[in-house]
Amino acid sequence: MTQSLLPQLPFSDKYDLAHAHAYQQKHHTGLRRRLTTWRETQLARRALKLAGNPESVLDMPCGAGRFWPMLAAHPTRRLLAGDRSPAMLEIARGGAQPAVLSRVESLLPLDAFRLSLPDDAVEHVLCMRLLHHIESAADRLRILSEIHRVGRLGATVSLWVDGNIQSRRRNRQDTRRTRANINRLVVPRATIEAEFAQVGFRVRRRLDVCPGLSMWRLYLLDKA
Repeated sequence: MTQSLLPQLPFSDKYDLAHAHAYQQKHHTGLRRRLTTWRETQLARRALKLAGNPESVLDMPCGAGRFWPMLAAHPTRRLLAGDRSPAMLEIARGGAQPAVLSRVESLLPLDAFRLSLPDDAVEHVLCMRLLHHIESAADRLRILSEIHRVGRLGATVSLWVDGNIQSRRRNRQDTRRTRANINRLVVPRATIEAEFAQVGFRVRRRLDVCPGLSMWRLYLLDKA
């Protein structure tokens, strides 16, 4: 399949250098965002610990590299990272501490719909803040299938799910938006968990950023 036939994600095409730099900065501004970043990092670390501290991890999409210090803290871990946006890769490379950047074995332009990596390339895939952008079930299944193919043992993914205060508020807001202005969405828990099973994952642990309040949930997945 040629690159032109891969699904297009308009939200990712906006990340020129200015947008990528703003994305890097926003996670470190404001108390709420700093707390969310801290909590997401804490939960991702916990998920990897529950997964047995995998020796090789693909951070995809890596964005501005905000999870690299946590991933590199494991002294013998092989760290691969990729993103669809060349600007994001440049910002991530430029913003990383030299000691952390030296631990990134490969920093690659990667498309989540077709990861240019061999089967079982790493033990574990970390996929943060991507799936809540994907409205089509077929597109989510395609991404999850690629994660399943590349991760030998399993994966950790994050997205927005229902069953909490923020998701109910968000769904009410979305009813007042035009379709073109909705580029992030809440996925019902039953729906995403069925999709995990469809591609061959088993849910080991559900980790909520703030149970009952936050839409953000991390799933630790094992290959079934």
